[in-house]
Amino acid sequence: MELRVLRAFVEVVRQGGFTAAGKVIFSTQSTVTKAVKQLEEETGMQLILRIGHTVRLTEAGEVVYQRALAILGERDLMLSELAEFKGLRRGTLKIGLPTVGSSILFAPLFAEFRRDHPNIDIVLQEHGGDELREMLLTREIDLAAFLLPVEETFESQTVCNEPMMALLPHDHPLAVAGRPSIRLKELADSPMILFQNGFSLNQVIEDACRKRGFAPREAARSTQPDFIVALVAAGLGVAMLPRIVVNRSVYPAIHLALIDETDLRWRLGMVWRKGADLPYSAAAWLRLTEKFARKYAEE
Repeated sequence: MELRVLRAFVEVVRQGGFTAAGKVIFSTQSTVTKAVKQLEEETGMQLILRIGHTVRLTEAGEVVYQRALAILGERDLMLSELAEFKGLRRGTLKIGLPTVGSSILFAPLFAEFRRDHPNIDIVLQEHGGDELREMLLTREIDLAAFLLPVEETFESQTVCNEPMMALLPHDHPLAVAGRPSIRLKELADSPMILFQNGFSLNQVIEDACRKRGFAPREAARSTQPDFIVALVAAGLGVAMLPRIVVNRSVYPAIHLALIDETDLRWRLGMVWRKGADLPYSAAAWLRLTEKFARKYAEE
């Protein structure tokens, strides 16, 4: 039973005739007649009595008319609700972010998103890259930010591409020498404070070290950048963090040096499942982060 057929039938009753109904639904009188005949054939009952130039419902027709009104009403309500999603007057943004750099990068974007779309609920998850990948695959979230490149399972949009900085205790030889930049291999003999397993940045650091013929000498691991900074300041070892993370603060007991390596960078992107039918809220977030990425790249 097609909605167009029900619509034609309802308008015949409302307008009191086939020709008038055709004008309302922008169709011909013959098309409207065929639609009503199709409905009567599907129900196996006569629905309309034709009396001169007017029509009257049979008892069966009255039942179909009332049900058709309800069905068409539900259809209109559904389209209205969908229009609210499309117009971002309602909906949910389900997003996952890493613990590294999110407060600096994404807090201002969330504020802008909230100003533009005050009726969108935001469900935020903060985890390491491995867990965010799993949450994307299980559809717990629609978008996640983690390091690029990504597997073929996902699509991505670059947010930023930052160099890494070495955080050195004040008595480290490279700090004493006042070096503004260093090569990664110069840290081969230094104990390192790394992230916990499951953090994508940790894997990037370890891969870059191994490429240069050494494995990081692990001194400690943490999930929190602030605690890692505190451990460096206490002299436990050296650490590596994105420039955007460390350049916003002053660390009296720490020397910062740029790691001059093209393959050791913090390439962060927004990621989603390949072929996913993203909600309008997620698409709006991607437009916002794309605008931010363009502005960021120009600075």
